[in-house]
Amino acid sequence: MAHLERLSVYPIKSLDPVAVDTARVGENGALEWDRRYAIVDESDAYVNGKRERAVHRLHTEYDLERKTVAIGERGGETRTYHLDVDRNSLESWLTDFFGYRVQVVCDDEGGFPDDTDASGPTVISTGTLEAVADWYEGIDVDEMRRRLRANLEISADEAFWEDRLYDRPGRAVSFELGDATLLGINPCQRCVVPTRDPDTGEDTPGFRETFVERREATLPSWAGSDWFDHYFRLMVNTKVPDDQWETTLSVGDDVRLGESTRVASS
Repeated sequence: MAHLERLSVYPIKSLDPVAVDTARVGENGALEWDRRYAIVDESDAYVNGKRERAVHRLHTEYDLERKTVAIGERGGETRTYHLDVDRNSLESWLTDFFGYRVQVVCDDEGGFPDDTDASGPTVISTGTLEAVADWYEGIDVDEMRRRLRANLEISADEAFWEDRLYDRPGRAVSFELGDATLLGINPCQRCVVPTRDPDTGEDTPGFRETFVERREATLPSWAGSDWFDHYFRLMVNTKVPDDQWETTLSVGDDVRLGESTRVASS
């Protein structure tokens, strides 16, 4: 039986993840600590990898118990800040780094998900990471993991196993992880971030073109093809029903597939 192999949260939106053994599901179905903080500019727009290439050059390490982040440029020295007490100092450092004024904002429960409708944890399988890494010379599984930035990595060896977790639009596939029930909604539409070197932000020539060609050629029969108006989609977005908030996901939890069910359209 497939199980939860890896559990990652991204305490500051767009920056590095931290691997955890367990994570509570909070309000709106977001994992505790996932995208709890975000960097915004003076117009309140996210300073993220989609808009700001310099984001890739930042390295972060977290102590979630102490609520601290050590931050710096990759390969350089880091400075440690308490995410609440030292927020002004962190903002000042980031403002100097980016060259324009930024703020760090916080949402303790819902966080700042990319998909505000399907705001639960994102899912991919180890088999998928291995298969997609093989499409590119010089990109290994760990780098592909860092490019795609999933929350939940399932141990299934079968490539594109997670494409079983969604149906056609207007429906969802339920699945259990330990004691929690989640709803798979759709295959994630990818942005520019996976096409870049995760350390430097430099474009990887031909990444998107190769991805689209190979994704179409290898799309499994169990994938909900109605979603594929284009093939730059990979990973699964989820929702967590209200009655499943406050449940806990843990590395090692078995995955049990459920039924397709109708869901309200967003």
